[in-house]
Amino acid sequence: MIKLSYSTNGLVNLSLMDAIDAVEAAGYPGIELAFHMDQFNPFEISPDELLALRRRFDNSAIKPSCIATPTLFFLADRPHDPSAMCIDLAGRKQRIKLIKEGIKLARALDVNIVSFGSGFIRDEHVDNPHLDPEALLIDSIRECVEFIGDDDITLTIEPEPGMFIETIAQGIALVEKVDLDKFRLHIDICHAYCSDDDYVNAIARAAPLTKYLHVSDTTEGYNLKILQMADNLALDFDFASYLVYFPETADFLLLDPTRAAYFYDQTPDRELEQKIRGIADKLNGAQNVVFVAYDELPQGSSSYDDEIFTYALSIPKLSFYVLDRAKPIIHYLRQADRGDQGLPYMDKMVANSLTGKVHFHIIPGDGEIDFVGCFKAAVENGFDGYATVELYHHIDAWEQAVAASYQHLSKCL
Repeated sequence: MIKLSYSTNGLVNLSLMDAIDAVEAAGYPGIELAFHMDQFNPFEISPDELLALRRRFDNSAIKPSCIATPTLFFLADRPHDPSAMCIDLAGRKQRIKLIKEGIKLARALDVNIVSFGSGFIRDEHVDNPHLDPEALLIDSIRECVEFIGDDDITLTIEPEPGMFIETIAQGIALVEKVDLDKFRLHIDICHAYCSDDDYVNAIARAAPLTKYLHVSDTTEGYNLKILQMADNLALDFDFASYLVYFPETADFLLLDPTRAAYFYDQTPDRELEQKIRGIADKLNGAQNVVFVAYDELPQGSSSYDDEIFTYALSIPKLSFYVLDRAKPIIHYLRQADRGDQGLPYMDKMVANSLTGKVHFHIIPGDGEIDFVGCFKAAVENGFDGYATVELYHHIDAWEQAVAASYQHLSKCL
């Protein structure tokens, strides 16, 4: 059986108690308690506050569905870092401690699920190829599960676009390799849609190992990969377009199936210009390259900020300096149809996924996902638990998001 829940990750403008009231009033039987610096901080919650929270749940129909620990900026300025597979032991210990704080709160509030994400392969992993990120991740998982002890709590990992554990198949393989009863999967249906062409059957295969679901909708995006220039670069334009980074100049070459644009800091001399044209001709057969001065790109905020931020943090293996430098290019190409200038342009939300779907959580029913099929596949293959709506892109319009999600999803169960 599936019960609906709503995550406080989409209600951070409210106090925690007000968020619980709002979700209960909308009809949800569950609420996910997501770590947040101001709303639900495990290092600052007092014994009195914890007792009041426990009494709030004891005296009402709504129950906590999960303690969600995958916070963006809780531990550092870099989103999702340090991860449970951080190269630096000190970083891993920070993440492990945060997960353990989630386990402590799960004990205190009688919650059965604590969730986290693997994190990303960062530039530090690329620079240390002798260290196995999977082995580091597994060691961290084992330490956290050991901390659970005999409590009725399951630690779940959430595959996410761009992360080390990205696909459902990778999640299943990790659970089987760790081989502990209290370590299972947390499947986000939006993530599955982004990472698996046959996402309904993937959810069915994972159901016996799945203890928790996340729910949001999404749609087709403009699939763009950011790669560092290399001599052996091979690009698949049936899969994506590419933004190629040149570390010696910090410039970028944008390539779609037929066009190219070079974003430069200093005006290229004739030699560099010919070199760029040659690279474009080799990689996608572009007959012309449009040259754009980086200083002319928009540097201010825009309506695309959330979209581009979510996209950039999902790009693995590159430094955040490179990703930050790429953002004005994406803003530039999202703000207008520039095809008449011979430029590649983005007429859809920018995506970094294995299916070309955009990892941007929209209200269930406003996108393409077959929730009836997903719920049916999960339940018929053994899933029994909460499906939690996570809409952190709708914080300002939370009332609409809470109500519309419940209205749509309750019809899909």
